[in-house]
Amino acid sequence: MNMKWIKSNEVPPSLKEPICVISDPFQRFLLVESADGLVLLIAAIAALVLANSPLSGAFLGFWQQSFGFELGHVAMHMPLQLWINDGLMAIFFFVVGLEVKREIVLGELRDIKKAALPIAAALGGMLVPAAIYLLFQAGEPGERGWGIPMATDIAFVVGCMALLGNRLPNGLRVMLLTLAIADDIGAILVIAIGYSEALNYQALALSFAGIALFVTLLKLGVRNNLVYLLMGFWIWFEFHASGIHATVSGVIIGLMTPIRSWVSPQRFNLVIQRTIKELEVCNPNGAERYALISQMQRSARDALSPLERLETELQPWVGFIIMPLFALANAGVALDFTVLRDPVSVAVMTGLFIGKPLGIFVFSWLAVKFKLARLPDGADWPVLAAGGILGGIGFTMALFIGGLALSGELLDAAKVGIMTGSALSAVVGMTLIIVLRRKAPAEAVCTLDDGGEGA
Repeated sequence: MNMKWIKSNEVPPSLKEPICVISDPFQRFLLVESADGLVLLIAAIAALVLANSPLSGAFLGFWQQSFGFELGHVAMHMPLQLWINDGLMAIFFFVVGLEVKREIVLGELRDIKKAALPIAAALGGMLVPAAIYLLFQAGEPGERGWGIPMATDIAFVVGCMALLGNRLPNGLRVMLLTLAIADDIGAILVIAIGYSEALNYQALALSFAGIALFVTLLKLGVRNNLVYLLMGFWIWFEFHASGIHATVSGVIIGLMTPIRSWVSPQRFNLVIQRTIKELEVCNPNGAERYALISQMQRSARDALSPLERLETELQPWVGFIIMPLFALANAGVALDFTVLRDPVSVAVMTGLFIGKPLGIFVFSWLAVKFKLARLPDGADWPVLAAGGILGGIGFTMALFIGGLALSGELLDAAKVGIMTGSALSAVVGMTLIIVLRRKAPAEAVCTLDDGGEGA
């Protein structure tokens, strides 16, 4: 039987439903590389506008409404904002865990030579901003916010790279994406170690028991999604009760997710051929036909690795619902430009806009100087420095850590610093890349001399 794959935009009009007039443009928008960053930006602007409008009280109060549940002796009540920050963001961190595992097993992080530069850059891009922040805030009330300027927002960075198009060398594009993933690993460690409360060892033991059972079920070959969903909720709940931030559970579950498919390509091909043959030759009745097609559907689903399937299925939910909701719930702050002079705001803004690119550049230079790595293809030191400025976009993770570290006026000042530092990083970084690439030859090739410096 000849089968031809047809793209969604190539489906003959006679086979399209009326709803496709609406759904097709929407689906195309979801596939745009920078779309989730655009939605996130819109949500952040909406939160700022509402927080500075006559609706400010109602808008900010809405996120503080308490919701919860009671199951026997177990009760859990939190403001809506915390349900988003601790609950929905656990799904965000689960997807981060999936991305990290994919990069470690299949991507740039599996080859230490390729990973050396982004890992070094990520390390510098975390240590230097934290050090600069502490220069301003050591011994001050905002000292605990040292982790705020350490992380890069991958959604906004991807959006900026999409806007830059071919002006950004592909080697630098890959490096920045890998840097953001390595940066996420560091941010996860910062949250787990630096922003955990006094530990409840009984709950922690139960969370580890849940992880052990999760691994056991995987080893036994259990494939029921509901079972793993319940196990994930158990692990999340116990982590929340233990004092370790609950979102860390999402990362752990993501790292445990299998990266190999349960059905091999050869077996999947065999199932398809056998199903087609039986449907054509045996002409089965309704129940038999249903069973055959259901078996083929299960095989098709299991031919994708759980990691690949979950990452693909959850990414739109994270990018277009969870992260915008997080922005709406956390980015709302009364804009008072005098706050820009607040020491916490200055420390965050300086850490992001100066500390991030400085750390990325210096540690990258050291890695190249000591011949641990080489510059990305098509990039020289000025372009890498400009790309490092984009690393100062720290919106989502910075807001998240800020909410863990600070409260009240200190948190408001930190939010202003985050938004200002991130905006400056995006505008200045993109402008410099455009200017530098306009002056560069059509094909910029980087060469290294014996001293390890770019030509």
